[in-house]
Amino acid sequence: MRLTRNFRAALRGPRRGMTAAVVLAAAAGVFAPTSAHAAPVCDAAATAPPVQVAHIPDWVESIAVDERGRMFATAYFTGRVYRMDGPGSAPVPLTGNIGANGGIVVRDDGRLLVGTGNDLAHSLTGDALPVSKLLQVDPETGSVSTYASGLGGIDGVALAPDGTVYTTTLGGRNIGRVTPDGQVDPAWARVPQPNGIAVSPDGTQVYVIQTTIAPGLYRIPVADPAHPQRWISADASNALALPDGLTLDGRGRPLIATHAAGQIWRAEGATLCTVESGLYLSTQITYGHGERGFSAGKLYRAGVDGRIYEVPGSAGPRT
Repeated sequence: MRLTRNFRAALRGPRRGMTAAVVLAAAAGVFAPTSAHAAPVCDAAATAPPVQVAHIPDWVESIAVDERGRMFATAYFTGRVYRMDGPGSAPVPLTGNIGANGGIVVRDDGRLLVGTGNDLAHSLTGDALPVSKLLQVDPETGSVSTYASGLGGIDGVALAPDGTVYTTTLGGRNIGRVTPDGQVDPAWARVPQPNGIAVSPDGTQVYVIQTTIAPGLYRIPVADPAHPQRWISADASNALALPDGLTLDGRGRPLIATHAAGQIWRAEGATLCTVESGLYLSTQITYGHGERGFSAGKLYRAGVDGRIYEVPGSAGPRT
């Protein structure tokens, strides 16, 4: 059976420290029929194909853009944080190996928060032994400090309007929470196999993707975290799609990157539809900011292949 061209290209990248997540993504991408992963197309068709705007020589786990239009990325294998000043610019390692293999967000003060412990060992033990850290990184100097500790292996990271941080541990069930005054709750809520995470614009709902075994999108009421609501379930044809990163569009609708389906999904009412196809092994999507660089109104995708694409034709960023 032939590998897809995108999957073969991804395999040429660094493989040291390959985890179960890689194997799972590979198996789904190779053995599941591509045509089976087919959420219906959204009403608005893309105006142009995706365009590559950057490339990092590593698995890119997560990306975020600050108000100056600079993009920051976490590199899974080398544990570095990279900075890119605009499309076409060379990626600059902002840090050495600090274990930054999880999600990344930009605080209101411009500092970065990055997750650590996003590996097989921490994923499997994170619920019982939450020892991972959320690191704070200065975007100018690369200086690193510990923002919070005592969390499960951190995959997804989301920032609420009030400064509260939420985290996921793929392989576990716990959703972590860090309040602005530094209180850490590693088991604030529970969702099976949580991965991508985002917070509603009003801060009242936390959205979480379940990657396997039954992919779906959850809403967790901030006022009632003990009762997560399974909002949208992927249909049977998408059981191996491996949804991953999550962001919100300009209307507050969740957008979801997928590994094996090669699609970007959007939540429409109580269903999922496709806004882009052909981007296999995607890990995260995010919107640009500011008037230059990775600018406002543009959607960007990162993936296992280390390539950053601009994805035209999507709704504008959250305001």
